[in-house]
Formats: sequence, C-alpha cells, structure tokens
Amino acid sequence: MSRNRYTAIVAEDEDLIRSGLIRKIEESQRSFSVVGEATHGGEAFELIRQLQPQLLVTDIRMPVMDGLQLIQEVHKYYPRTAVVIASGYADFEYAQLAMKFNVRHYVLKPVKPKELSDVLDDVYAQLSSEPVVHTNDSEKTVQHIQHYLREHFHEDISLEQLARQFNFSSAYLSKIFIKHAGEAPSKYIAALRINEAKRLLQHRKDLPVKAVGELVGYADPFYFSRLFKQATGMTPREYQK
Repeated sequence: MSRNRYTAIVAEDEDLIRSGLIRKIEESQRSFSVVGEATHGGEAFELIRQLQPQLLVTDIRMPVMDGLQLIQEVHKYYPRTAVVIASGYADFEYAQLAMKFNVRHYVLKPVKPKELSDVLDDVYAQLSSEPVVHTNDSEKTVQHIQHYLREHFHEDISLEQLARQFNFSSAYLSKIFIKHAGEAPSKYIAALRINEAKRLLQHRKDLPVKAVGELVGYADPFYFSRLFKQATGMTPREYQK
C-alpha cells in the first residue's frame, strides 16, 4: 500500500543552507514534498496561509520575523502543522520556548541526513495517526465554530480569518458549515449580530443606533440599518421606540 504524501515549507535565510535542507528532505524519503521556501518568517507565514502544509522546517534566527515568532503564529492559527526547528545554535532556552508551542524536534545545523530522516519518520507517524475528519467529526467541528462565533461575532471576522483559525481552507469550512448548520457562516454571523442588536435596542434605549451597530460588529451605521431592516422589517430606530 502506498504511503500518504505530505507537503512541507522550509524557512531559512541562507540560500545554500536552505537548498541543502530542501534536498535532504526530498532525498530522505518520498513522503514529504517541499512546496515552498522562504527567507524569513513573514514570508514563510504567508506561504503557510496560502498552501497550508503539514510540515514547517524553520531556522530560528531570521530577519523580519524570526523563527520563534513564526512558530508562535503557526501554533495560534495552524495548530495542526508540525514544526521542526533546524538551528545553528544549541540554545536550551530556544528549545524550551519552542516546546511551549508544541514543537517536538530541534536539530542542529549542519543537519545530518540520518538525523533528519529519523525526525521526518517521527513526524510522518504523528501526521498519519491523526484521525480523518468524518461526518461526525465535521459536525463537531461546526459546533466548535458556532461556539467560537457566538463568542466573537462582534469582531471583524472574514471567512478567510475563520478558516485560518480552524486550520481549514475557506472552501472546506464553508462546505461543512452549510452542510451541518444549514446556512453560510456569514449568514450565521449576521443573525447573531442582529439578535444582539435587537436585545440592546430593547434594553439599552439610551444607546444611539450607531453605538449599537458598533457593539455588534458593524462600523458603518448605514450598512447596519439596512441589514437590520432587511432582517426585521423595521429600522433600528423604529425598533428601539
């Protein structure tokens, strides 16, 4: 039976070292394909956002955004992405900080092929052991998304940001949300906002309509009023009386 293939991104500011790492990853076994390379953490994070790889191999000391900042952002927004640190410094403090963000492997440069192969074998086993999201799992995922939206609907949330938060593509998140919630995430957010606006308009009659709109996530009062009337048949001011 053929093995699953996973994608990887390599972040390293020195060209020769980066090229060597990529070569060693692709030569060590056929389970990982390097789909992107970056010279600093900011560039790497943008590639991760676009490509959503299963593995990140990164240096620590890089310009613009260093490796620790990158690892922290990846842990926050893409917790399912495995991370391997390849550093030229045997710094225990770095290793300790990395462990806080669920980094399991810290290897020293120059990376030995056998050591890298062993690390990739472990990462492969880790990724392969993660359960596939089936219907019941996707339903639970949507419930988690709904809970998150109930807590954060007043914030400026886009579909892309929401997908990044749960480490899915926008298309996949939208698909499972519509399947299990019966409506698009944007409609669900709008309903939460309108319901909260109705509550505020009824019980906080001292609040201006503009303030109510801002509290529920609409900075533009005219847009808020238009959506509110579409949903209720009344303007916010009429509803407040």
